[in-house]
Amino acid sequence: MFFNTMPAISPAFIQNLNMTELLIILLIVLVLFGAKRLPDLARSLGKSMQEFKKATRDVQEDFQNAMDSANQESDNAKAKQAQAPANTAAAKETTPAPAPTAPEHSAKQA
Repeated sequence: MFFNTMPAISPAFIQNLNMTELLIILLIVLVLFGAKRLPDLARSLGKSMQEFKKATRDVQEDFQNAMDSANQESDNAKAKQAQAPANTAAAKETTPAPAPTAPEHSAKQA
């Protein structure tokens, strides 16, 4: 029951914080980790974010390349299908129809 009444926490919660609340959070972080470790933590956080963005960009590029190759294969298949009926129609136009022949009579008499 308690969980149903809690609002969902989203990444946009920072937008609802005012300057006083942000300063209190920074003060708590400073007390917990100390002034000497704070630059190291910020540096490692920055590197982690940079690696995450790079990985995200790589995944997006891989997905885009896969979609492009699939579209290209689809376009090639459609072009072959469109070309095949044209080739058969052209072949029918250039190939003369066989001339009718007279039926052969056998020399057998009963």
